[in-house]
Amino acid sequence: MRQRYLALLSMFASLPAMALTFQTRLESIEWKVEGDKFECRLSQPITDFGAGEFVRRAGEQVTFRLKAYNHVLGGGSATLLAAAAPWQPGRGDINLGSVRMGSGDVLFNSSQGQAGRLVSGLLEGRSPLVRHYSRDGGVSEIRLLPVKFSKAYNDYQECTAKLLPKNFEQVKQAQIGFPGTGVDLDAQAKAELQVMLDFIKADPSVNHIELDGHSDNAGNRLANRDLSRRRALAVMDYFKANGVPESQIVMRFHGERYPLVPNNSPANRAKNRRVNIHLERVPVAEKPAPVPAPAPAPTASTANAAKTS
Repeated sequence: MRQRYLALLSMFASLPAMALTFQTRLESIEWKVEGDKFECRLSQPITDFGAGEFVRRAGEQVTFRLKAYNHVLGGGSATLLAAAAPWQPGRGDINLGSVRMGSGDVLFNSSQGQAGRLVSGLLEGRSPLVRHYSRDGGVSEIRLLPVKFSKAYNDYQECTAKLLPKNFEQVKQAQIGFPGTGVDLDAQAKAELQVMLDFIKADPSVNHIELDGHSDNAGNRLANRDLSRRRALAVMDYFKANGVPESQIVMRFHGERYPLVPNNSPANRAKNRRVNIHLERVPVAEKPAPVPAPAPAPTASTANAAKTS
């Protein structure tokens, strides 16, 4: 009898611990779509936990992140799965690899590839599933359900269709080339400038533009310096013609002083004929409080009137 009891204890000890599962009840499932020209978000709130959220920024592909309103999970690692639905027998879960869990409000951000597989899985009726392994050996599962996903995904796609071509990190630095020896902007240069202009118009906080004109070393230094000035001026005029105030633009020109590559071939010299552009967000200084006007100096008549009174 004692041997049977010990065998049962050994069997139960070898079983995995019961997973703690966070999942919204079926009748309460909702998907939320939010966004603007800079970012689109498609999320499902998770009861007593937080939310699972697909995020696509301008100029990037979608990623998936898990947000927590409490810190019940802590750190550790997790496995990301596109889990088969219980009502789809014979379909196995798709393991999308591991993610490293943090301890802040956003527990992790997936890769773009993992997020794309999760979206495809949801369209097929699969569930994004995060299986978390804590450092003390505990297991927790966070699951999103595909209920009502198709309609929300259509709304999300409408949002992403309006995203700007690039985000600020991608657009804040640009290099406008001059393949020929002149100073005119070609079609490619105008297209690159238009992307920057679209962002500036969408984000008024981007209010400072720095232009640096450059040349190759063909010709004399004074002529090259003037060429670099005229190239920077061409870019400046393009911005001004499209509504950017001149007060927001700083222009410099350097001639041949700062080549990107050695001026030892026609191809290299073409690379050095350029205008570098840098966008910034500069806080607008608060206006100083108005200084009250000084009181007028007393005249002889007012002084006498004061004495008699």
